[in-house]
Amino acid sequence: AQETMVTIGARVLSGALSPGDLGEVHTALGDVVVDRLLPRVHAALAERHGRTPSDKVAIVALGKFGSREMTATSDLDLMLLYDDEVLAPSDGPKSLFAQEYYIRLTQRLVAALSAPTTKGSIYEVDFRLRPSGNKGPIATSLKSFVDYQLTEAETWERMALARARVVSATPGFGAIVERAIRDAVCRPVDPTKVRKDAVEMRALMARERPAANDWDLKLASGGQVDVEFIAQTLVLLHGATHPAIAPGGTIRILEASRAAGILDAGTTGDLVAASRLYDTITQLARLCLADPYDPASAPKGLVRLLCAAADVPDARRLATLVAERRASTRAAFESLLGVARR
Repeated sequence: AQETMVTIGARVLSGALSPGDLGEVHTALGDVVVDRLLPRVHAALAERHGRTPSDKVAIVALGKFGSREMTATSDLDLMLLYDDEVLAPSDGPKSLFAQEYYIRLTQRLVAALSAPTTKGSIYEVDFRLRPSGNKGPIATSLKSFVDYQLTEAETWERMALARARVVSATPGFGAIVERAIRDAVCRPVDPTKVRKDAVEMRALMARERPAANDWDLKLASGGQVDVEFIAQTLVLLHGATHPAIAPGGTIRILEASRAAGILDAGTTGDLVAASRLYDTITQLARLCLADPYDPASAPKGLVRLLCAAADVPDARRLATLVAERRASTRAAFESLLGVARR
């Protein structure tokens, strides 16, 4: 995995790979690693504790991993679902109840993905987007997941599911989980509440995680998070009547919303262009820098690379383009989510 990451970076810097493809490429690598590790970790656990009655498990990707927008430094946001009653016993010499069994499977998978070795660790792994967040178990039965989504899930949790996808699963179980995810996000909602919750969450994020500078294009006002919030909110608002828009990556959701008549062509074009610009700059900055990008201190070679990728002649025009995209994105956010302008 580490060798592949180096190869990916070298191909981008040499011009053999477009920065716009990096999200898909980094995600594909993550997919392969998780899909190869899960059955091996599961088999090692079974040697000691046997198998549960159903023996069905799925790993769900969330966040940037789920939407296929990973960068060179992205964490893996994961959720593990299984298809047994929590007290169903495994059949091994040291039997475990299913919930404990799959908690141990999750812990082993996290260790395999993130444990430091002589060649480094592969990924940081995050399970905070699972049902109940840090309060709940790190492995969840499918029944508990469905019940939670129907009765307890908050708006932000359902927004997170708008870009969820199954990465690895026991044969046949992945399709069942994908249907459960789609059912969770594509059901009728109170549109006023969804918009209000989304706006309040974005405001809370702005207070608690302010942008490092105007070039922090993930967190800056009108930046990538605003585009993502728009897309995820559209899924919740319209998924019940237009299930084809969900779940998926940000650009896919926006373009599907235009095809469904939810967004007009102009707004869609502006948001897609902004998302691609932000992704290009972020991907290259994460590839080349340890600190946030600042054009005043960034290497000239990187600045030239960014200008070429954005198809602008110089750093000044790049700054102007970013400012224009941020302004149009924030205007769309306020319009679509019903935010009163000040």
